[in-house]
Amino acid sequence: MRDLVWLTPMQAWEPYEKLKQMTVDQKTSAMQGLTDEQKAHLAACLASDTGRPLLVVTHSDVRAAELEESIGALLGEGVMRLPERPMLFYGDTAHSTEITAKRLSVLDALAFYQGDRPLVVIASVEGCLYPLSPVDAYRKSILSVSLGAEYDIQDLMTKLISMGYVREAMVEGPGQFSLRGGLLDIYPLAAEQPCRVEFFDTEVDSIRLFDPLSQRSLEPVDTAEISPAGELILTEKQRQKGITGILETAETFAAKLSAPAARSRLMEKAERLRAGLSGSLPGLEAYFPFFYAEPDTILSYLGQDGIILYDEPRRIDERVESWEYEFSEYFKELLGRGEVLPDQAYNHLSYGVLQAGCAGHGCVLMQSLTRGIEGFSLDHVASVTSRPIANYHRSIKLLADDIAYWKKKEYQVLLFTGKHGSAHRLAAALDELKVPATIRDTAEGTQEKGQVLIIGAPLPKGFEYPEAGLVAVGEQELFDVRSKKSRTKKRKAIESFTDLRPGDYVVHESHGIGKYVGVETLSVAGQKRDYLHIKYAGTDKLFIPTGQMDLLQPYIGPGERKPALSRLGGNEWNRAKQRARESVQKLAVDLVKLYGEREALRGHAYAEDTAWQREFEALFPYEETPDQLRAIEDIKRDMESGRVMDRLLCGDVGYGKTEVAIRAAFKAVMDGKQVAVLAPTTILVQQHLQTFAERFDSFPVSVKALSRFSSAQDQRQILKELRTGDLDVVIGTHRLLGKDVGFRDLGLLIVDEEQRFGVNHKEIIKSLKSTIDVLTLTATPIPRTLHMSLSGIRDISIIETPPEDRHPVQTYVVEYNPSLIRDAILREMGRGGQVYFVYNIVQSMDRMVVKLRDLVPEARIGVAHGQMSGRLLERTMMDFYEQKYDVLLCSFIIENGLDVPNVNTLIVYNADHFGLSQLYQIRGRVGRSSRLAYGYFTYQRDKVLTETAEKRLQAIRDFTEFGSGFRIAMRDLEIRGAGNILGAEQHGHMSAVGYEMYTRLLQETVQAMRGEVPQEKQKTQMDLAVDAHIPESYIEHEGQKIEVYKKISNIETKDDILEITEELIDRFGDPPKAVINLMDIAYMVALAGRLGLTEIRHQGHLVYLYPAKGDTFTGGALNTVLERNRQLKYTGQRKPVFVLKLSAALPDLALSKTKELLEQMEEACMLAAG
Repeated sequence: MRDLVWLTPMQAWEPYEKLKQMTVDQKTSAMQGLTDEQKAHLAACLASDTGRPLLVVTHSDVRAAELEESIGALLGEGVMRLPERPMLFYGDTAHSTEITAKRLSVLDALAFYQGDRPLVVIASVEGCLYPLSPVDAYRKSILSVSLGAEYDIQDLMTKLISMGYVREAMVEGPGQFSLRGGLLDIYPLAAEQPCRVEFFDTEVDSIRLFDPLSQRSLEPVDTAEISPAGELILTEKQRQKGITGILETAETFAAKLSAPAARSRLMEKAERLRAGLSGSLPGLEAYFPFFYAEPDTILSYLGQDGIILYDEPRRIDERVESWEYEFSEYFKELLGRGEVLPDQAYNHLSYGVLQAGCAGHGCVLMQSLTRGIEGFSLDHVASVTSRPIANYHRSIKLLADDIAYWKKKEYQVLLFTGKHGSAHRLAAALDELKVPATIRDTAEGTQEKGQVLIIGAPLPKGFEYPEAGLVAVGEQELFDVRSKKSRTKKRKAIESFTDLRPGDYVVHESHGIGKYVGVETLSVAGQKRDYLHIKYAGTDKLFIPTGQMDLLQPYIGPGERKPALSRLGGNEWNRAKQRARESVQKLAVDLVKLYGEREALRGHAYAEDTAWQREFEALFPYEETPDQLRAIEDIKRDMESGRVMDRLLCGDVGYGKTEVAIRAAFKAVMDGKQVAVLAPTTILVQQHLQTFAERFDSFPVSVKALSRFSSAQDQRQILKELRTGDLDVVIGTHRLLGKDVGFRDLGLLIVDEEQRFGVNHKEIIKSLKSTIDVLTLTATPIPRTLHMSLSGIRDISIIETPPEDRHPVQTYVVEYNPSLIRDAILREMGRGGQVYFVYNIVQSMDRMVVKLRDLVPEARIGVAHGQMSGRLLERTMMDFYEQKYDVLLCSFIIENGLDVPNVNTLIVYNADHFGLSQLYQIRGRVGRSSRLAYGYFTYQRDKVLTETAEKRLQAIRDFTEFGSGFRIAMRDLEIRGAGNILGAEQHGHMSAVGYEMYTRLLQETVQAMRGEVPQEKQKTQMDLAVDAHIPESYIEHEGQKIEVYKKISNIETKDDILEITEELIDRFGDPPKAVINLMDIAYMVALAGRLGLTEIRHQGHLVYLYPAKGDTFTGGALNTVLERNRQLKYTGQRKPVFVLKLSAALPDLALSKTKELLEQMEEACMLAAG
């Protein structure tokens, strides 16, 4: 057992040792007088000291999160939270799996706990009272795959499906598996990474973890433990029996219902179950009592050695009483409506089950006050004398005085600073006051009495045990702030538009718009090759070799209207291209002027960071994420370079973009420059003002807000201070764009929520001073910006690392159901939260608010939409922010509205009517605190969704992970087109040729106007009669096949071949001869292109190689090649040609000898060039 400085004094304190012994002896004790911080400390001590698993039960999920942070700060690892399980009694079309995955991780840790490390599970009482499958059934359900063992692959797949896993072509998320030949990829729901199992016949040849983004293997492992994908674990027999019981009960209960609509609803549910008897049925957890009459509880998983800690039993009692009453009333409503069966009431267990569990476990009841406890039989009661830790408000003198007192009492003094840098600054400050302190990175080790330790590790708040001689001071007491650990999660980098799928519209450079049918293998002259089958107008069709994929692009056009197919051989396509080319002329002039000026003009070169800058950044209360640090470095480098900055900073809501902007603003002010911050709404301006003012509080930086709601007098004063330079930072809405706004020395413009601003608005500010730096913040870039970024016209920084304590929004795509809406609203109100109800039809909003008030009379409901007056809208939003309303019925006006951390439920009415970027942006309005958030995206019952709407809802469900804004924006671009990328007047031309072709024409025009001559690669026609394709037996899924063809077509060097071969072996197994030939030909085409060869043709015993022109090879290079190859002849007359003679008329020989010759030619040319 390791020595810990916060544990050792406790072990020498008799009341703690007595308590520990009572828990080990499975007795029930009460410890009274504890502060919240001491409760967390006590839990950490018992977990470290006993080697037994701990379950901490508290009254709410919010308190559970607080305990998780505090205990986790002390233990560092082995601290888990069991979230409450959302119980949807309504069938959802789809839902995300984050909560299920988290709960399964906890159950897994408890079921297989070995005592080798501390384990603390924290849960609200509600989270503990769900029935669970028997722990033995859970252990048996774990699928263990071991290296060298033999398995029947089909049996494994059947087992995975029965465990709730879904087969996909490629594994990208938890709960999925895929099979490609002898490779089985599985992403266990409770695992951090998926695994790849490679079989040799039936034997497991290797097991490797792999990256779901790149699909490449990471490291080998000996075993893969695959847990179920759901909490309800059933054999097929149990499953069939349970469903039969549900159907019988439904028929009996339906006959008792008086309302026809209720009977109909209940029987409809029963029919769905009956129809799915032979397949996978999601949502069976709602019928738990039909499968297990005597289920297990969380205590069964904790085991007899486990210890239970109750945080404030009286408050737990109050919560249980309130919750059971709410559930009872709510369940009666559902019964009357035919939404549930009577037995489903047992989906929640009685609290008495947990209380009775104390008889077989060691229990500690933790209380802050000394008072009686009902429902428990106590064996031991202890009281603690505790004193709260003072808040020093960064006053080192006050801290030094208290340390002197503690040292006199021979306390062991611990100061937790969170950051290592803060530890050194604190030590230096204390040393100046003659208070010596020792710095440590962790709490491990020993400590002398009276010694002061500064620990560069996080602890939110401290605690003091006068009788034990131990005091710990946390970050909040020391600095008024607290640090948070960062976690790094890999995300997919920005990449090209999505891959082709059958049915997609495509644009061919020469032939126009067609529809992609699929990959077809054709036999030409006895050799198999793969071609892309493209359908054109009428019966026209075209087969394009996979080696020419670069000639095709997905068709992306504005709006959802399907494009007209081109006719092969007609002139319509060329005319459409010409019209589009003409339309980009004016646009190109503007772009070249704008970006040319910014590249040519020198801006202000800022000085390197000052001491104040470093001090300012050190006061940031959270641990910066790696992406944040990278973005900050990018921006500082731009500012110090003297080149005018035009950088896009993209990061999901709440990822820390504002802090990055604040640091850039501070740097600008330190160099005597002024900063303008442009935000889309007055409320957002006020919020930014509050954030900037708080951060600049300790420094001489002036910040004010300018908006159309500021008083006339305030506006005049602010405008005057801007002109005189007395105001450093101004934050405003469109009011900043007024002609009367002038600056003395504007250096930096920050634009927040960019998608709300048009190019014209930004140009007004830019015109104020052509050399100002521009930093744009956005979570979902508008398509124009996205494309400009990808084209390299603007610099881009991405923040993809989520804050440590934020969770993905638990997302449901579900039919609109009044019972569901009432349940969701009451659930959120029950935990003290608020709700956004998004209803985007302003004309009928009055009727909807009446319906909502009838549905949830308990809720206070406010209304907000864009047609309200500015002042009324602002007042409504502020009232909601101040929690005067429980529900805000609103239009999409909140898309870029106020940041309200207390709003953690979002309901979207007719979600299928909105674009993906809108849905993504609106979902970002919830989940902005450490509390789990819920998003319900509803559509109308029995409504047939359009293909586009279905794609949108599927995508919003798929992208539940944070950091998905880029993928959402790109998917949205694909689905709904470029929208208003380049202005309404360009839409027609964009529709005619497609977004990709249009922007390509634009780029060519821009290059021509700059005088740049694009260097075109020499295209080589290769005619070697070898099999060169990807057989279906090797890669079955067409999307993956296209992906590999794209990679192979980009081969340039031998190293590229090696890299792709390595990837193919990893993902699909050893490549067959046809794939090896394909890679060789791609390599030879690249070689031949660099050598200026137009054609290579094999005919009998000869291979002909045609240079583009006679002077391609210098005399020295030509002689070298001819000398080394006696079978090679060259003629330069009329049409220059190399002729290579073969020893046999074999295609494979022609390929290998030609490759060898091309490599010799390149080597000779390089030598000749020096």
